[in-house]
Amino acid sequence: MHSPDIPKAGEMPLFAAALLESLRAKAPRVHCVTNSVAQNFTANALLAVGCVPSMTLSADEIGDFVSRSDALLVNLGTFDRERREATEIAVETASEGKRPWVLDPVFVDRAPGRADFARELAARGPSVVRLNASEFSTLFGVQASRDTVIAAARANTIVLALSGETDLVTDGTRAAAIGNGHPLMAKVTAMGCAASALVTACLAVETDGWRAAAGALTIFGVAGELAAAKSAGPGSFAVAILDALHALDGATVVQRARVT
Repeated sequence: MHSPDIPKAGEMPLFAAALLESLRAKAPRVHCVTNSVAQNFTANALLAVGCVPSMTLSADEIGDFVSRSDALLVNLGTFDRERREATEIAVETASEGKRPWVLDPVFVDRAPGRADFARELAARGPSVVRLNASEFSTLFGVQASRDTVIAAARANTIVLALSGETDLVTDGTRAAAIGNGHPLMAKVTAMGCAASALVTACLAVETDGWRAAAGALTIFGVAGELAAAKSAGPGSFAVAILDALHALDGATVVQRARVT
């Protein structure tokens, strides 16, 4: 990981633009253990930015898929026996191969067993944990605020990407607040899952988890704003954001990014 420097004004928009170009130039392979609701949309979002997604859950082959991928997403949205077994194999394979992986602990606030498993996974060294305020409170035992999220990241030596009206990404030393996005993003299922997949993709081309996560969420938020301007509601927005991700260029990211 890079040294924990404090970003200069204007650095993150430029870095996010460079990340977008790297994704398209390198076309990283991203394997996703994700929920059944999110698979199609997540795959399309990754394709839109130039990545190569794979989604198999088969215990017989997931190790091979992960070993041939550049990064791994673990999403607990529909947490059935098959996905738990696949997750165990996938995380072990990623760790052995020193591949970056992202944990998205969806709905851990709804079921204690799911929360326990997420805590086990968080202790196994994910590059980034992307979560919302309720999920953060369940996993770390405190209410989410800027100070508590930064403290939890520092204490656990982990990068946390907290979604909200303003996203917060921190490694305990550096923190970026990302103001991009649109309310329609909360009205389409799998939108958060796709954002986590984009974070995963950026980790395939950038080893610094803080920079990768902050850059990815900046890209995704800008795309959401552009899509909303062309949408009549959630249905058209779901299509428009894929088009926006596909058409997005670095200059637009720099012009529209709101990162502090």
